[in-house]
Amino acid sequence: QVQLVESGGGLVQAGGSLRLSCAASTRTFSTYTMGWFRQAPGKERDFVAAITGNYAVTRYADSVKGRFAISRDDSKKTVYLQMHSLKPEDTADYYCAAAPVLSTVPGRYDYWGQGTQVTVSS
Repeated sequence: QVQLVESGGGLVQAGGSLRLSCAASTRTFSTYTMGWFRQAPGKERDFVAAITGNYAVTRYADSVKGRFAISRDDSKKTVYLQMHSLKPEDTADYYCAAAPVLSTVPGRYDYWGQGTQVTVSS
C-alpha cells in the first residue's frame, strides 16, 4: 500500500506560480511512475504530467507544456509540480498518483492522494 499526501495548493492570481508537493510512504518510491492529474468541478479528472522512476522521463498535457514542470526527489520520496504562468482555467483539485508504468490514463494509476485545491483568480 502506498500513501500519497499532496500539499502546496492555494489561491494565486493569474500569471502567478505555485509548487505542489506529493510525499509518498513507500520504500519503493523510486520504482513508480508518478503523475499529476486535476479535476475541475463538474469535469472529468484530466492528466497533467508524469515522470518515470527510471531516467525520469517526463510527459505533459498540451495545455500545460512550457508552463508546468514535474520533478522528483527519490531520496525524499517526493514528487513536485512547479506551475508558472497560471491561468484561471488551471483552477482545479490537483491529485498525485503512482503507477507501475508511464501512462496518461487515470485508470492505470494504482494509488492516489487526497488532492490539493488550486484556485487561480483573474
